[in-house]
Amino acid sequence: MTNHLRGETSPYLLQHVENPVDWYPWGHEALAKAKAEDKPIFLSIGYSACHWCHVMAQESFEDEQIAAILNERFVSIKVDREERPDLDRIYMAAVQALTGSGGWPMSVFLTPEGVPFYGGTYFPPVSRYGLPAFKDVLLAVSEAWRARRDQVELSAQQVLEFLQRHQAATPLAGEEGALGAEVLNAATWSLLESHDSRYGGWGPAPKFPQPMALEFLLRRHHATQDAQILAVVTHTLEAMARGGIYDQLGGGFHRYAVDDRWLVPHFEKMLYDNAQLAQVYLHAWQVTGDPLFRAIAQETLDYVAREMTDVRGGFFSSQDADSEGQEGKFFLWTLDEVRALLGSQMRAFADAYPLSAGGNDEGRNILSFVGTWEEREALANARQELFRARERRIRPGRDEKVLTSWNGLMLAAFAEGARVLGRDDYRRIAERNAEFLLRELRSGDGRLLHVWKAGQAKLAGYLEDYSFLIWGLLSLYRATFEERWYLAARDLAETMIAHYGAPDGCGFFDTADDHERLITRPRELQDNAVPSGSAMAALVLLQLSGLSLESRYEELARRAIAQVGALASQYPLAFAQWLNALDYALTRREVAIVGAPGAMPTRALLAICDQGYHPCQIVACGDPSGGGTVVPLLRERQQIGGLATAYVCENSVCRPPVTDPEALRALLGSGSLHEKGEA
Repeated sequence: MTNHLRGETSPYLLQHVENPVDWYPWGHEALAKAKAEDKPIFLSIGYSACHWCHVMAQESFEDEQIAAILNERFVSIKVDREERPDLDRIYMAAVQALTGSGGWPMSVFLTPEGVPFYGGTYFPPVSRYGLPAFKDVLLAVSEAWRARRDQVELSAQQVLEFLQRHQAATPLAGEEGALGAEVLNAATWSLLESHDSRYGGWGPAPKFPQPMALEFLLRRHHATQDAQILAVVTHTLEAMARGGIYDQLGGGFHRYAVDDRWLVPHFEKMLYDNAQLAQVYLHAWQVTGDPLFRAIAQETLDYVAREMTDVRGGFFSSQDADSEGQEGKFFLWTLDEVRALLGSQMRAFADAYPLSAGGNDEGRNILSFVGTWEEREALANARQELFRARERRIRPGRDEKVLTSWNGLMLAAFAEGARVLGRDDYRRIAERNAEFLLRELRSGDGRLLHVWKAGQAKLAGYLEDYSFLIWGLLSLYRATFEERWYLAARDLAETMIAHYGAPDGCGFFDTADDHERLITRPRELQDNAVPSGSAMAALVLLQLSGLSLESRYEELARRAIAQVGALASQYPLAFAQWLNALDYALTRREVAIVGAPGAMPTRALLAICDQGYHPCQIVACGDPSGGGTVVPLLRERQQIGGLATAYVCENSVCRPPVTDPEALRALLGSGSLHEKGEA
């Protein structure tokens, strides 16, 4: 048996193609059917690596009786939240308003016009966990639609009005006063106060990595040199690196920990987590020189290069939590398995990576690390032996769709890894990815598309596609100084402003002005697992304003930031990327290096720029003589005495140009306890 999902490319939708439920993808056909037959819509939203999505599919969507009710009384629509973040945000806001919470799988009941009137998340096949049985929910909703239509339509109208009010209020009232350092200081204090001083991170279980907040605190340490701030960051990063949330054998991070000490992960691996965490660990190494942080950054990027990269250059979206129908089975070990593989190394390994016969996860062991750096190095061969054995197991499923937005984040990680670590292989991966995205994920008119799978690109791009890809392209320009990447970033920024900018110039919408018409136009400001598209737009426009000398970019960014400043100071975990953008706005520095990028004197100046952690510094390099540059920051800059020359401007104040690397070092400051090249 098949349904209407057969022609889809989403791995999540294709997982449901043989359900007895007559699923439709979101689109005109399904909506028209609901109107013509006067049936409510059952909308199910999830993603391929979602464990509880699999559970509900097996329990309910493969059940013939439940399917019969859905097919008779509803029009059933299945949506991949990663393909359609606009639908996910609209209907998640509705579910949260209706129930007080949300998550995936998301289960929403809509009128034929697409207006939600009832919803929830996971519904079990029989009543348990305090949740009603899914069959009972379906029958109750169907009966309400038949016998109490006026009440259903009233509920739908109330939800719609809430969503529209919420949307209208999304650009929050703000003032220029919200652009001051007091916002950064208040947010920093809040994060320090709420930090888990025992295990690191924030909040109880389940515990999420919070890379944007960690990045913000690294920025604040850079500005203040406050040891307490750095201690919070390093405590959290070390705890995660040692815990089961980090794949101790293959590198890369799982989505989150189900406990408060980072030991037991939810085993799915997401591209966006690993992109952001690779950069945070890289920056922490720049600041501290801790070899563990450098190793985690490299192992995470190596994992993505090895297991999450398409031969054409795109990065895949995720790896599943499940293999052979069991969550985490691929990653878990019994004591006997490890003993048989390691032999004489077993004792040393079990001391550094605690193992027991009873295990720490239902009789099996999640690997975590309690040893020293020297022990970790000494056990590299043992880890490799276990990794090779694990590779012979049945692997978790992999979602091989390529999302422009998430690829932009990983592009930035590889580009920065190439620059900071001197890794040419990372540079080649970044360049191939950028070429792939700009070639395969643009329509004929140059507009971005959101998703690519197996040679097919589709779906109009979202704000996050533009802002995240600009971020990646600017990072690649910084790593290579090839001006094509700057030009591509600036072209995308102009399209982003034209089609996603609010008409009053205050912020951005998530969808373009010519996007499919939905019940509301989403405008998400809070950061979630990824930065909000608007926060990233503000940050990249600030960077572009420095390179392009275009004050319009800075003005748009500042007006966007001003709207959320008050909330960012009170709720820093929800607005951390906005705080990073504000930090950049307040302490920005532009460095123009005039000289041939490959020449030794120029490279000596660039080496100073690359030393340490300088989060608010943008660098351009090139030889503008004879009009040979398209980067305005480099124009009309001359070499002094025929030597490679550095021009430094900070907070709109420019210093005299210098040609000596040590003079440039004095202008920039160390920004770090660590110099590039030291292990």
